[in-house]
Amino acid sequence: MSDLAINSNTAAGAASALGQTKTLSQSDFLSLLIQQMRNQDPTQPMDSSQMVSQLAQINQVSATQNLQTSFDALAQSMQGNQLLQASSMVGRDVTVPSAVGRLQGGSLDGAVNVPDGGGRTLVQIVDNAGNVVRSIDLGTQTAGLTDFHWDGTGNDGQPLPPGTYGLAAQTGNAAVATYVTGKVAGVGMTSADGAYLDVDGFGGVLLSQVARVN
Repeated sequence: MSDLAINSNTAAGAASALGQTKTLSQSDFLSLLIQQMRNQDPTQPMDSSQMVSQLAQINQVSATQNLQTSFDALAQSMQGNQLLQASSMVGRDVTVPSAVGRLQGGSLDGAVNVPDGGGRTLVQIVDNAGNVVRSIDLGTQTAGLTDFHWDGTGNDGQPLPPGTYGLAAQTGNAAVATYVTGKVAGVGMTSADGAYLDVDGFGGVLLSQVARVN
């Protein structure tokens, strides 16, 4: 636009109306172009090629705005679908990755991810002091998620108090991932991460983190 002839009054008026820090919208851009045409120097009329360039820029701005609007609508639609999908899981049991589990109601259920040909699998329950209070031998299992059940007792057969305990597992000599299983009590939505589940005995977990729906 710097090559187009605009009188000083028009330029000052446009700057005052739009503000120095305001981003030009499509209508602002078009209004400014019309003002340039109205106030051009008759002895040096506007170059038609420059006018075509200005109109092309207007179309580009409009296309970009429309594309952003479409993306926003798509994102809202996907969030709605996620929430609807999550709501269907209320009351069902899900298995989610976790290195801790909550002993409540006298038991805790979970799983370990056994690798192919890993050998014997052992699950250890650890208290807050780092002591192994219960070891559960699952034997040799096939590859995939293998369930375990802890009845809430220690290695001495005595019941342990309710609370949060650490989970550790190994297959052969290799550490493997642990999971906990709980019932979905509710669902929610975050603007950043999408739908999440409120899992009894665990807490909030993103829908995308669910390893299995039972």
